Amino acid sequence: MTLDQLRIFLAVARRGNMTRAAEDLRMTQSAVSASVAALETQHQVRLFDRIGRGIALTPEGRAFIPAAEAVLARAGTAQVLLEDLRQDTRGLLRLHASQTVASYWLPPHLVRLNELHPGITIALAVGNTEQVARAVQEGEADLGFVEGDVRHSGLRRQVVARDELVLVLAADHPLATQKFLDAGDYRRLAWVLREQGSGTRAEFESHLQTMGLTLADLDLAFECPSNEALLAAVGAGRMAAMLSRRAVGAHPGIAARTVDWAPAPRRPFAALTHPDRHRTRAVTALLALVSA
Repeated sequence: MTLDQLRIFLAVARRGNMTRAAEDLRMTQSAVSASVAALETQHQVRLFDRIGRGIALTPEGRAFIPAAEAVLARAGTAQVLLEDLRQDTRGLLRLHASQTVASYWLPPHLVRLNELHPGITIALAVGNTEQVARAVQEGEADLGFVEGDVRHSGLRRQVVARDELVLVLAADHPLATQKFLDAGDYRRLAWVLREQGSGTRAEFESHLQTMGLTLADLDLAFECPSNEALLAAVGAGRMAAMLSRRAVGAHPGIAARTVDWAPAPRRPFAALTHPDRHRTRAVTALLALVSA
């Protein structure tokens, strides 16, 4: 079994199609098909059912996915370690960051890192806070950046910035200029919110507790894993959202209300590292930049 076979297997499993997997991998379809067939033959197990021109994972194939992903993650960690044994700061830096951090706070720091250390190759993946913490825990990321608290208590957490949530309404919404809001106003609003696992959502739920409310007390229109989509929904109608002030920016037609009728929903941005994994020079360099 080779790492290339595992990469090809996962690409086919993800795409559910040999041709599309081959396009992603920049390989021929015949090479992809041969690799999957060789893996099945070597270990005498069928990973995919061939149904007409399509394919589908077998139960054995689905069971094999986590193990294949874990092996590739460990191989990536080994590659990073070997590259870091050089004397200069270079090599692959695998970053995972939550959406608000990745979109509005992290990019200037990555630009500066590239200017100072052009030999570092940055690979950035975006998820929510829970997904980022899991990636660091499982070795898929060398460094993670999240909003607020995380459930993975075994990770090392370093606060690197501060953030504030604001109430977001359409500029012509009746409550956009009302001086104070109370729990009754919250109940009358139609809310759009981030998905479960999002740091923004977790902070909003904490804010609701200070208002004597829970999500069950609100009119929830829908949830979405995108700040931009929520802002578009707010701008298009009578919806309300609670988002980072950094995310709101200067969107036309949007009013961002500072919460001064209750304890302000503030939270830290934090860097996550695994205490038992090697800290590369690239990780150290970025942490020094964001902590300056």
